[in-house]
Amino acid sequence: MTSADLLVDAFGRIREEVAAVVDSLTPEQLAHRVQDSANSIAWLVWHLTRIQDDHLADAADREQVWTAEGWAQRFALPFAVSATGYGHRPAQVAKVAAGADLLLGYHEAVHARTVDYVRRLNGPSLARIVDESWDPPVTLGVRLVSVIADDLQHVGQAAFVRGLLAGS
Repeated sequence: MTSADLLVDAFGRIREEVAAVVDSLTPEQLAHRVQDSANSIAWLVWHLTRIQDDHLADAADREQVWTAEGWAQRFALPFAVSATGYGHRPAQVAKVAAGADLLLGYHEAVHARTVDYVRRLNGPSLARIVDESWDPPVTLGVRLVSVIADDLQHVGQAAFVRGLLAGS
């Protein structure tokens, strides 16, 4: 197994979990928040996908799927087009309302672009510095592992919320 195979597998697992967590949920269920300060499934899935899109587009020096394929217009959120959800307050979280098809469509598009990119990576490309604002500077490999970890945490949080919905 190559490092590229490992990355494709990891992002594929995120894709599977995202599909499972939103499967057959209504827009109301996706927007449900356990309490006013909590994140909804819709926000968590949108945010993890935005972060993946943002970070992978930056690493690949490409336009984000969000803007390149019109997802920003389809979601029609009341935020700057560059918003990823990072630093969102509860009132902003509450504004992310989307159906399962929209959330999955965007995630699928980002996943396809991600796999297309990571499939071509190798050891030397993973060692490339992508962010010099940290000490030590962040390599592409570290950035990708960070995205995977963040995505898995957020999809796990969404699965937890889904489990709470099932009990109510």
